[in-house]
Amino acid sequence: MSRMTRAVLAGACLLPHHLPAAPALSDAVVTIDNFAFTTPVTIVTAGTTITWTNRDDIPHTVTADDGPPPTYRSHPLDTGDQFSMLFAKPGTYRYFCSLHPKMRGTVIVR
Repeated sequence: MSRMTRAVLAGACLLPHHLPAAPALSDAVVTIDNFAFTTPVTIVTAGTTITWTNRDDIPHTVTADDGPPPTYRSHPLDTGDQFSMLFAKPGTYRYFCSLHPKMRGTVIVR
């Protein structure tokens, strides 16, 4: 066995047996806090799933601004609740909170 092969094998023995999983490249997160979508414009690639999490102390929704009827709408999200949506096609997708219409956001899918 060559010196190089022994070095590679020795180094491999030092690696942990369980490597942490890398974050999925096809996921994005938007937090709702203080009556706002904390990322008002989210830019992603086609095939990305966006998850909104309500960190506010009152309910909010995530509602497509393309209706009526909207193409997607979450139920009222209480504190800690989440809503996820897959964005499969390129385009610009505007959304808002139907309970607080001044809360607005945009997803740009490339």
